[in-house]
Amino acid sequence: MLYETAKAWRAAQARHVLLFGMSGLGKTHVSNLLREAGGWFHYSVDYRIGTRYMGELIADNFKREAMKVPLLRELLLSDSVYIASNITFDNLAPLSTYLGKPGDPAKGGLPFAEYLRRQEQHRAAEISALLDTPHFIERAQSIYGYSHFVCDSGGSICEVVDPDDPDDPVMTALSQNLLLVWIQGSEANTDALIRRFDRAPKPMYYPPDYLKEIWARYLDENRLTEAEVDPDAFLRWGYARLLAHRQPRYAAMARWGVTVTAEEVAAVRTADDLIALVAQALERR
Repeated sequence: MLYETAKAWRAAQARHVLLFGMSGLGKTHVSNLLREAGGWFHYSVDYRIGTRYMGELIADNFKREAMKVPLLRELLLSDSVYIASNITFDNLAPLSTYLGKPGDPAKGGLPFAEYLRRQEQHRAAEISALLDTPHFIERAQSIYGYSHFVCDSGGSICEVVDPDDPDDPVMTALSQNLLLVWIQGSEANTDALIRRFDRAPKPMYYPPDYLKEIWARYLDENRLTEAEVDPDAFLRWGYARLLAHRQPRYAAMARWGVTVTAEEVAAVRTADDLIALVAQALERR
């Protein structure tokens, strides 16, 4: 690991951490807190995906929809309007909207083949964005003078790496440049995330083989054709299963770094709190 002991972590002149775990447990909150405290560069993997790697795909999707509206079509063809994504660290809706949901087109669903294609685009983009992290560490220091760096990873990071492979290129690159910190959720956290998701289902990334498996199972159990699937109903059905699928993968990733709990992270109020929490995690590792 980059920092083998709590003493080494506390004494470091440059602290580099990558936060990972289920979406909704505090990765972005802590990253924002560190950035606002000063001295920390905040690198959002999802933001990088939605701008550098999928920004054109997202904007083109908006344009396709706009071309269906006669007035907007005329304005677009005459270069009278400009359509772009307004994605931010705290608003990743353009990215999730592009990923979409499979099922009934009358309910906003995508054909399953198109859904798979967009999932693959996301997988490739996430890997590229993660591999960009060392470049941004150097950039943060050389351009902006930031010694400390926090990588705010997406919830699907565990699906695009093989933590059981000691030679996995993404895990190797990350662990050589940052301390990996798993924010581990409890059963209560999982239940709360599921309830929140039920209220407002949002697109998620699934590994392709697992997605094909649960899609076939959903169609079979509910005796539906692809075009009959309610997109939100499928996402709700799949969400808890996806969280369960990810847990052992997060745990395997944690062997490359340290673990803190969601409850501990919820108590973090300052950069010093985070530094102390990581030191404790290193001590009990």
